[in-house]
Amino acid sequence: MKVEAFVNIIGADFYTGVPDSQLKALCNYLINVYGIDPEHHIIAANEGNCAALAAGYHLATGKVPVVYMQNSGEGNIINPVASLLNDKVYAIPVIFVIGWRGEPGVHDEPQHIYQGEVTVKLLDDMDIKSFTVGKETTEDELRAAMEDFKTLLARGKDVAFVIRKGALEYSEKVEYKNSNAMTREEIIRHIVNASGEDPIISTTGKASRELFEIRVANGQSHKYDFLTVGSMGHSSSIALGVALGRPDRRVWCIDGDGAVLMHMGALAVIGANKPKNLIHVVINNGAHETVGGMPTVADKIDLVAIAKACGYPNAVSVDSFAALDEALETAKNRGELSLIEVKCSIGARGDLGRPTTTAIENKENFMRYLNGEK
Repeated sequence: MKVEAFVNIIGADFYTGVPDSQLKALCNYLINVYGIDPEHHIIAANEGNCAALAAGYHLATGKVPVVYMQNSGEGNIINPVASLLNDKVYAIPVIFVIGWRGEPGVHDEPQHIYQGEVTVKLLDDMDIKSFTVGKETTEDELRAAMEDFKTLLARGKDVAFVIRKGALEYSEKVEYKNSNAMTREEIIRHIVNASGEDPIISTTGKASRELFEIRVANGQSHKYDFLTVGSMGHSSSIALGVALGRPDRRVWCIDGDGAVLMHMGALAVIGANKPKNLIHVVINNGAHETVGGMPTVADKIDLVAIAKACGYPNAVSVDSFAALDEALETAKNRGELSLIEVKCSIGARGDLGRPTTTAIENKENFMRYLNGEK
């Protein structure tokens, strides 16, 4: 189905969301038509933010907003759906558009499998009636579903369109880029060189995929790395737990700007605990690149100032490899909590692969390494 028809049938004029590759057609359409526009389209930090923002929009206008997201974000909306939007509380109508990663019977990455199995069940449990949109769904079928939904929305209930892989199409191209020179893969290669045999916790998406392939190219073991293939926004908290549990080991966290924004409260917890053995590297390209390249707000905020305000005793921003190498060596020898923001370009190799080990194998190898086992 053409995304233009999908949007027209829904009939909303305000969208907020967190980008998803399954919804790339919708995301690109919104960027082409609206850009980032406070009247029509906002990309929020996480899906719970989106639900609350949508609630505020409804309170101000009386209109029904749309929240778009990957199904991995369902966990982030459970609280605002149950305690804010639900018709037993404030009865605020919202249309959710949810990309169905890990749909049963459709091959996907391991972090999506269980989430895919429970996607519709979670919506049922939250009293959100859903309609699944696939490649074969006609406009008439979608229109009939929307008419049914309008009755529910009028009663203050929430509804959801669950979007299967390839269900939406958009022919217009969108190019996402910035003026930064350094590539993420080369940045990670420099981090690997500096970290030696220290453990690394890497964030979800292409960063972990690139770290895995760098180890292969270097002929190194993967035992040094915990690849956070899911749980976006939580790699720094995992790294904090490792650093506190093993104060004898220097621990590195390779993070992304979208992940940091998603659960920024983690910075305050890390800064308050001040683990002397943690080096937090945030690769900032101002984009949700792994799911298509749509922008984050990270190029409009001062991450260094935020980190320092959260209690990080050391925080710097670099935009060249010379400055990066200097910052990495300084942090390595400092013996204090440090944050390094690295300004990064948008883009990755077209032939970038995925980890060939399972998540369980990754965990077990990493734990054995941390505990000194062979």
